[in-house]
Amino acid sequence: MAALAETPRGVAEGDLLWTPPAAYCALSGVERFRHWVNARNGLDLEDYEALRQWSVDELEQFWGACWDYFDIRSETPYLRVLDRRTMPGARWFEGARLNYAEHLLRREADHPETVVFHHSSELRAPATMRWDELGGQVRILAEQMRKLGVGPGDRVASYMPNVPETAIAMLATTAIGAIWAAASPEFGARAVIDRFAQIKPKLLFAVDGYRFAGQEFPREGEVEQILGSLDSLQHTVWLTYLHPDRPPPAGTIPWGKLLDQPEVPRSGFRYERVGYDHPLWILFSSGTTGLPKAVVHSHVGVLLEHCKVGAFHLGLRPGSRPFFYSTTGWMMWNILLACLLQDAAPVLYDGSPIAPDSGVLWRIAEQARVTHLGISPGFVQVMQKDGLRPRLHYQLPDLEMILLVGSPSTPETFSWLHEAVKPDLWVTSQSGGTEIASAFVGASPTLPVHAGEIQARSLGMDVHVWDEQGQELRGQVGELVVTKPFPSMPLRFWNDEGDKRYRESYFSTWPGVWRHGDFIRINERGGCYILGRSDSMLNRYGVCIGTAEVYRSVERMEEILDSLIVCCELAGGRFFMPMFVKLRPGAVLDEDLRNRIARRLRADCSPRHVPDQMYRVDDIPYTLTGKKMEVPVRKILVGWPLEKAASRDAMLNPSAIDWFVWFRAQNRVMLSS
Repeated sequence: MAALAETPRGVAEGDLLWTPPAAYCALSGVERFRHWVNARNGLDLEDYEALRQWSVDELEQFWGACWDYFDIRSETPYLRVLDRRTMPGARWFEGARLNYAEHLLRREADHPETVVFHHSSELRAPATMRWDELGGQVRILAEQMRKLGVGPGDRVASYMPNVPETAIAMLATTAIGAIWAAASPEFGARAVIDRFAQIKPKLLFAVDGYRFAGQEFPREGEVEQILGSLDSLQHTVWLTYLHPDRPPPAGTIPWGKLLDQPEVPRSGFRYERVGYDHPLWILFSSGTTGLPKAVVHSHVGVLLEHCKVGAFHLGLRPGSRPFFYSTTGWMMWNILLACLLQDAAPVLYDGSPIAPDSGVLWRIAEQARVTHLGISPGFVQVMQKDGLRPRLHYQLPDLEMILLVGSPSTPETFSWLHEAVKPDLWVTSQSGGTEIASAFVGASPTLPVHAGEIQARSLGMDVHVWDEQGQELRGQVGELVVTKPFPSMPLRFWNDEGDKRYRESYFSTWPGVWRHGDFIRINERGGCYILGRSDSMLNRYGVCIGTAEVYRSVERMEEILDSLIVCCELAGGRFFMPMFVKLRPGAVLDEDLRNRIARRLRADCSPRHVPDQMYRVDDIPYTLTGKKMEVPVRKILVGWPLEKAASRDAMLNPSAIDWFVWFRAQNRVMLSS
């Protein structure tokens, strides 16, 4: 391990860090598509921005062009691309009948013996899977599920880790028209029940346990609780993963037995082709407060969106090897498997990204010859403060892109990746969500990269910045809104009568306009900055402050491993804005460090950014998808009971929230008076 590395200094927001070579641009999917669109429509779209503007001005032409360009195969022709530009309720490609899994697996016929998955875990050595192995197991499982009585519209739930068996289960489920829903095994039983009880699954795929950071986590007890709470279940398929030598529980179907069947040839298998409004899967919101939203997506909408994002925004090509660190309960796992649409070979990993050390993911990237790596800015911070410089320890000749996911990224993170990993990397970020199974703003391989900046608004997403009165803002911070429909918007929320919760979540502020709940700024060149959730924005005496600005400044300091800041509105129009910091071992939150934090925030941000008080904590609470729990902490501090403010089973580190409950009790008078 290298000596402790300094955080890069001297880089400013918006500094030019990378310009794509002309040859790289010319070979990219988005550039090929631009030329194809120009030739097909007699247009002269000069660059990405011209293509983007056309894609939102001419929605029907753009998405119809995507249908043809990606050779979407439907059993019946569609009547129209879009029935009306209305949200919610827009209908895309009515009349078409297709299947998402069929499109993911159709490359098998072209080269069955080519590797399609690289996979490893803390329990399994690195291995690969070929296209014919994947397709063959999907067909066997799909037919066995049909024999168990699972069919179109039935819900199939998964409590499985990021291993090939889970991918096979998802593909088999969607191949027969059943509806997939997943929770990763680090979820506690209560969090799983909160999700699956809403949708009443017919079949459950369950695992006996997993290993993370060298520690074993048996899950038999959690599965028993889940089974006892879901009276809709008729079958449970059991994967012995943690202890392969142990027999499965009575009444369950062993995974191996279910798959130990005669081969089902491609020509003899029938995909269930479904209409535009047939559910593909149900993705769940984080559920840190209240019941998680059960977001229903369609085969048609997700297929079009995932073709677009993979080819045009991630820059995938046949033979690409993408590796996005994710659990099965996060939307990025679905995006990873969607890379199959571009004939790419995804890399799956189940385990810790930082144990036994912060080189774990780089060793996997080296071994699998990864081309596209998706990691969180928080992981990059860990590497920086560990002094890791991957370019000195790992051979990464194929790595061309790093995608920063999960939270806003700082200019220093971009710059450090260029310095410590590879100088000619395409380092980029994106922002979207579970609700759209994709991104509103993201990457383009034809655009330059500026420090801390998301490169552009995504194609087909009519993203704008509005103020509180619904007026367009330019170069200023405002609400991220989408003013025209897009195919991957949810069909609905499950069990949401009259779409009440769906409308309240996204359309209650401006009817007919999607308000996502993020604060965003778009500069004159179209670069985007996400400044955090609008419900966690720090409103300091009428001045709005993005938490991302604070974290960027403070977490560059060597003593600080992590931080969290909230603003509590108190009686009499008063505000209390505390900051909580997790320190490096040996560091002390003394008067000197407090003063240096305050000086840095004044210099980097403004005097308004300086907290009223600073407190040391052992850990910062995160959701299972890696987001800081600012809103639940704020609710606890102003008096909400823990059970209403946060769900422990939806947390990555449940014990971290206890300190804030204790803090509220100790400071009740200050926080109430």
